[in-house]
Amino acid sequence: MPVHSAQTTPKAAEVFATRQTLYDKLSLMTGISWPQLAAIDQYERTLSSARPKTRPLLGQTVGVFIEEDQWSGLLNPNKADVSPLSIRWFNGIGRDGDGDGQAERNNDFDLLYAIASKILQHGTTEDDLAIGLWEYYHNSRSVQRIQQFTRIYETFGRLDLFEHAFPLPVGNNYSYKSTWGNARSWGGRRSHEGTDLFAGHGLSVKSTCYGIVEVKGWNPFGGWRIGIRDLNNYYHYYAHLSGFDKSLAAGTVVKPGQVIGWVGSSGYGKPGTQGKFPPHLHYGIYRDRGLIEWSFDPYPLLKAWEREELRRMKKG
Repeated sequence: MPVHSAQTTPKAAEVFATRQTLYDKLSLMTGISWPQLAAIDQYERTLSSARPKTRPLLGQTVGVFIEEDQWSGLLNPNKADVSPLSIRWFNGIGRDGDGDGQAERNNDFDLLYAIASKILQHGTTEDDLAIGLWEYYHNSRSVQRIQQFTRIYETFGRLDLFEHAFPLPVGNNYSYKSTWGNARSWGGRRSHEGTDLFAGHGLSVKSTCYGIVEVKGWNPFGGWRIGIRDLNNYYHYYAHLSGFDKSLAAGTVVKPGQVIGWVGSSGYGKPGTQGKFPPHLHYGIYRDRGLIEWSFDPYPLLKAWEREELRRMKKG
């Protein structure tokens, strides 16, 4: 049973239920499946979370952000225009989704309907939507992320997929400390972008999140490594493995606590190189801002996930 960083609170459950209702209604209107709509909304939310100063929250529950000029039309003298007719006249993308006669930039339904309408210009097939997403974002990473998020939502059929697990079996013999930013020399001077968890060779390594396998294979630095993308647009990086679960491949959807591989000492050389350092799991997290991706210290999260698992174990 996976161990999570937090349980869904009543307030969070209410928010998820509200979003689900919105996605279901909009799906009937547009023909876009609710997992695809949820994926678009969640991707928008991750961008706003990464850049809160330039992408303030507009709606109550959805994460969609649309600039004033884009909403009302670049040449529209009334940037606060809510008239669907005049917004269309000035080529704005604002739309009246809930049928109240106004295209409001702070209305959840109108916001998501506006993006859906823009994307639907090329059709409703998977390929059509991919083209529509590209035309909207002009970024292949955005298209990939939304497709990945869609797969996750389709697999589990629900929205509350933000729980986490500790990457090693709690109660086993392992040790770790904060090594963020420490110097590394193999392959050139660089800093350590993660946390090393030292453990016995062959100890199982678990997914820390609901996510989708993005990368699996050999890396000269990380050895046998696997990368998993979650719905927060975080890339979870597991390196120096001795092997992988054979059922996993790029595109496989995983859940917290699921075994993905085993602790090893691979890396620092050509494929198959082993034993240049003691067995351990290198665990890193990278955050995607839309155009760039950067790492941050995972140690505080690891400690929180470990504490939560110990707490649950004590409760039986």
